[in-house]
Amino acid sequence: MPLALFTSDGSDATADFTSGIDSTYDTYMFIFNDIHPETTGKHLNFQVDTGTNTDYNQTITSSSFKAYHQEDDSPLELVYNGSYDQAEGTAFQNISTDIIDDSDASCSGYLYLFNPASTTFVKHFMSVSNGMADGSPPYSEVRYNAGYINTTTAITRVQFKMTSGEIQGGTIQMFGVH
Repeated sequence: MPLALFTSDGSDATADFTSGIDSTYDTYMFIFNDIHPETTGKHLNFQVDTGTNTDYNQTITSSSFKAYHQEDDSPLELVYNGSYDQAEGTAFQNISTDIIDDSDASCSGYLYLFNPASTTFVKHFMSVSNGMADGSPPYSEVRYNAGYINTTTAITRVQFKMTSGEIQGGTIQMFGVH
């Protein structure tokens, strides 16, 4: 049973998880299913905050790589994707492919946030997503991201949003993991 659930009504700018992230669980897992963007080529991103802050600008260091295969059986690769890394950045962290807005396209995956209530250590995260990416022709992409949020203050909030535009469809569930 999820601790919290976001279901898009077709016009959501953000998916906010602002309660229930505390020391009850060592790890929090967010599962996102069938995320559909308003506009082609947009990514699902996340950022966190502390206490009652709502700026969602915590410092992140991250790394990203992807595996993909095009519909026409042309290029298939596993590549490092440095353009989605952050080196002590405060931007929202990209966790998905550049999703197309075709009616049969979406992105699904998960994000783990480790030990967010710690007031001693930085907070690690990792995510995996799979979706239909914008390209000519479109292609299937699996994206892997990992890193840490460079704060020793407890994380109490997580926000998801698209690079721009709205989340037009899908769900995000939050689970606590011991």
